Amino acid sequence: MKLPKRKIELSEGQWAIMKAVWELQPCAAPTVQEALLKSRKWSYSTVRTLMDRMVPQGLLTTEKVRNLTLYRAAITPQQAQRGEVLYALKNAFNGALTPMVQCLLENNDVTPEQLAELEKFIQKKRRNPES
Repeated sequence: MKLPKRKIELSEGQWAIMKAVWELQPCAAPTVQEALLKSRKWSYSTVRTLMDRMVPQGLLTTEKVRNLTLYRAAITPQQAQRGEVLYALKNAFNGALTPMVQCLLENNDVTPEQLAELEKFIQKKRRNPES
């Protein structure tokens, strides 16, 4: 399935909230605040404010159940990852894919299996450039 090419760039705090929501959804702000308490030490009001701001940005959706607001992710992890990679490509590598891939390959332990998988992706792209 091809994801829509919407520009998504998350801040560090938004990443933390999205990861919690992906794992816990549907969830209320107190649930997210509790999940992030060890790593973030954010108050309930901070979490609720951040989450409420993420709704008009198209990152979260809300549903009212009596007096409780439940949040769900409006984007997939893959959409968020794509946004992060495209941001790095644009800003750290001036849009040049080859130096970025070279950097990733040189600075990570890449297994032969991973290399074979990357080669399959490249071959597939050569056969069908539109995919």
